Amino acid sequence: MKDIYQFLKEQNIIYDKYEHPAVFTTKEADLICKDIPGKQAKNLFLTNDKGSKHFLVTIAHNKRVDLKRLSEFLGQKSLRFASAERLLKYLGLTPGSVSPLGLINDSKKEVEFVLDTELASQDKIYIHPNINTATLGIKIKDFKNFLNNLDHTIKLLQI
Repeated sequence: MKDIYQFLKEQNIIYDKYEHPAVFTTKEADLICKDIPGKQAKNLFLTNDKGSKHFLVTIAHNKRVDLKRLSEFLGQKSLRFASAERLLKYLGLTPGSVSPLGLINDSKKEVEFVLDTELASQDKIYIHPNINTATLGIKIKDFKNFLNNLDHTIKLLQI
């Protein structure tokens, strides 16, 4: 697993760091992280019905995703939540710490990234640094540069 802080430093990406107790759900985050400014993100790691494609979907924490509509948008028959084993294999992450910053570990570019347009329109995105005991606030333009530096693209979707 690559060191996200080292990578951000090498890319001259500035961030605000907020340390907090571990959070595993959006309900916990609402209580524990209520003093962190901005719109918090929720991340879903999904796979298609055959397990041959993987998707990381980042949305505003207070939204729900219609998996059937998302499947259609992504051109898949159906989507389901991927296993913890797949999460570790493809992003080097464990449940509760899912983050688009985990794409740093997707060296084979096997995970497609989908971002909610509401988050993309914010000044900053607030996401875990691949562990659920902190949240980083990163300017959207710097976050997009992070993805570009990894050769990952963003599919924008209004959720």
